[in-house]
Amino acid sequence: MKLATYKDGSRDGQLVVVSRDLTSAHFANGIATRLQQVLDDWNFMAPQLEELSTGLNHGRLRHAFNFDPKLCMAPLPRAYQWADGSAYLAHVERVRRARGAEMPESFQRDPLMYQGGSDDFLGAEQPARFASEAMGIDFEAELAVITGDVALGASPEQALEGVRLLMLANDWTLRHLVPAELAKGFGFLHSKPSTAFSPVAVTPDELGEAWQRGRVHLNLQTMWNGRKVGLLDTGPEMQFHFGQLIAHLAKTRAVRSGSIVGSGTVANADASRGYSCIAEKRALEMIEQPDAEPKTAFMKFGDTVRIEMKARDGQSVFGAIDQEVQSLADSGD
Repeated sequence: MKLATYKDGSRDGQLVVVSRDLTSAHFANGIATRLQQVLDDWNFMAPQLEELSTGLNHGRLRHAFNFDPKLCMAPLPRAYQWADGSAYLAHVERVRRARGAEMPESFQRDPLMYQGGSDDFLGAEQPARFASEAMGIDFEAELAVITGDVALGASPEQALEGVRLLMLANDWTLRHLVPAELAKGFGFLHSKPSTAFSPVAVTPDELGEAWQRGRVHLNLQTMWNGRKVGLLDTGPEMQFHFGQLIAHLAKTRAVRSGSIVGSGTVANADASRGYSCIAEKRALEMIEQPDAEPKTAFMKFGDTVRIEMKARDGQSVFGAIDQEVQSLADSGD
């Protein structure tokens, strides 16, 4: 099934079930009003939502309406935690090589992960507002999962059983703020503003054969100002599958339902397939011409980014993240 959260003036929005082709929707308020309710009582509520989804997909629901992603908040508008990994080592290797650093062998065995803010996610078509272009505004196209409860010390196989829903993510990064924050030895804060998520979250069965052992075997497309800059295979080169990432998070804590875990920036060893963040494009330019400044600038106010994944039948799986970068000074906030 596919689920979304419509704006209704509240912080947590209104849960809706969305048709497989993303054309129609139906409110789920006879079952649950918010996605977190469902995650907290998954075994009882999910089958009821599945029944509603089946009726919607077969055109049997009288009160169905046209689905509009512009009305969507993030599927889970605020979460108990948001932990983002870095499972695509081609990305890590390039960024490190551009600054003359080798990739430690331990990165092959031990996932990188940071904990970001989870109290104010962005909807798929909500503008991304920043105080200054000088911060180095960059998109990051990723996959993410929403979990159920996962026990402290869970194995990767046990953790994978905790995956309830999948989404796309745009994990915004302010690149020029990163070095000073990391130099403090205490991790990201201001350099990682609110993350945006796809309009729809889907259960793993919606992916069919594309969902294999905690990896999604489809292409992720990124368009910057209407130009395709990346079409990347998200499956084979994901070094750590989602079960491994969740287990890494659960190594020292129980993971509660409504936690979100990200894959990190998607990257392929074949650079001709493009990129999922500007930092990687700049890294490639620095590797090719070590004595020159990178040619590609970060985003400007008015720039747009569109992130989308299509199934093998050509249909959009999650809907698209489609955002414009705006100046905070012009937003009235």
